[in-house]
Amino acid sequence: MNLSDSRTAGQHDPKGGHTPISRISAAEAVFAALRRAIEGGQFDIGTKLSSEATLAGQYGVSRSVIREALRSCNTLGLTVTKTGKGTFIVANKVANDLTLGQYSARDLNEARPHIEIPAAGLAAQRRTDEELEHLKDIVQEMLTENDPEAWVNLDASFHSAVARASGNRVFASVVSDIREALAHQSETLNLVADRQHRSDEEHVAVLNAIEAGDSEAASKAMAAHLQAVSVALDTILSK
Repeated sequence: MNLSDSRTAGQHDPKGGHTPISRISAAEAVFAALRRAIEGGQFDIGTKLSSEATLAGQYGVSRSVIREALRSCNTLGLTVTKTGKGTFIVANKVANDLTLGQYSARDLNEARPHIEIPAAGLAAQRRTDEELEHLKDIVQEMLTENDPEAWVNLDASFHSAVARASGNRVFASVVSDIREALAHQSETLNLVADRQHRSDEEHVAVLNAIEAGDSEAASKAMAAHLQAVSVALDTILSK
């Protein structure tokens, strides 16, 4: 298999050229191939994978793409990477759930709509000018942030800021408590499902409704965002 680091890999343009793709898509393609091999029984539990350099040569991509793909395998519990020793197969299928910090992904997905949807609606009614500007600053940073780790921290900050803007201290406290788990979830979905761009669009919709003071629209926008997150996670676990 040979994959490109650009979005020219395997995507033919009917006009005769190629459609560019981002580097993360190459990582997703490598991850998908590795996952098929692992779940297909091509590796025994405990097997050490080839080095990053060897895998990069096999797939025709850079070592950074291989590292991203391996992080996805690690995130889903298929492999473990040991510093200085390499990456080892530890499972031949993805678990029915993921542990994200102190909480499971399914627990988060069940709880978040009961907290963050009403919080967004209240934020549209109660946010101060200062809180609105803070939300705008966070979203603007997210739209231009290229560092994955920095982006997931901003994502968690956005959801915390919405909860605080609701004026309900219980909502604010609960979202603050799950902040680390939210960051873990964002990182997982971005690595495995390339969710960052779509999340940006969904956050903008929430922000616009809050700015407009439209409580119903803010609640609906947050509900749509959380549903998209839930669907992406279910897709990852069931593939």
